[in-house]
Amino acid sequence: MRVKLSDIVEEMDIPTEEGNSFLNLETGEFVYVSNGALRRAEDGEEYGHLPDWQQEEMEIAEDLVEAEDKYVPVPDQFDFNEYDIMEDFCYRQPEHTRGKLLSVIKGRGAFRRFKDTIIDFDIRNEWFEFRDQAYREIAKEFCEKHNIEYID
Repeated sequence: MRVKLSDIVEEMDIPTEEGNSFLNLETGEFVYVSNGALRRAEDGEEYGHLPDWQQEEMEIAEDLVEAEDKYVPVPDQFDFNEYDIMEDFCYRQPEHTRGKLLSVIKGRGAFRRFKDTIIDFDIRNEWFEFRDQAYREIAKEFCEKHNIEYID
């Protein structure tokens, strides 16, 4: 099985605190399971009364619980620090923009101010390319850690 790094990056870019994406090591398919479904599966709760879409999620959650070696969680916002990526981007900018960028990423609201400032400096596309490359490196490390073949 081989997985595209771009698919992993796409899964990593889904910000959520309500659940996780997992890679099925047998099929190469990504699945998303909410924390609630995972808890219900771990508790062995019945789910036949739930709507079809929740039953499908519960089947995946049950499979995750029963065959946990079959799945690995995709890195998410808690596995890497996007602030560090943002700061690294700032340090790589020309001197005339570096100082301003570094000042806006301090304190509360740093991400919002950063996004506003990269738009003002017209370097938004550079940021996304930089961030995506950092995500690709994280995805490569994920694959290597779990012995997953990948396509760059």
